[in-house]
Amino acid sequence: MPRFYTRAAIVSAGRTVFDSVLQDTAAFAPYTTDLIWAESLFYTPDRAYKRITGEEWDRDTRYSYESCSNTEGWAG
Repeated sequence: MPRFYTRAAIVSAGRTVFDSVLQDTAAFAPYTTDLIWAESLFYTPDRAYKRITGEEWDRDTRYSYESCSNTEGWAG
């Protein structure tokens, strides 16, 4: 799971960091060794839904976003 949250940290760090990691994978290293995570980013839709509707979002799905079990969705 840490890699999933680490990738989220790179996305949340902005376009410059994201592009630098794409150009040079060594730029990913600080995010893996320092355990810079952005797990809270994955709860943004839940918080937005609650803010808009006043209700909790029941997002039961066939696939867990944490498991990478939707192998067709990760193809590419």
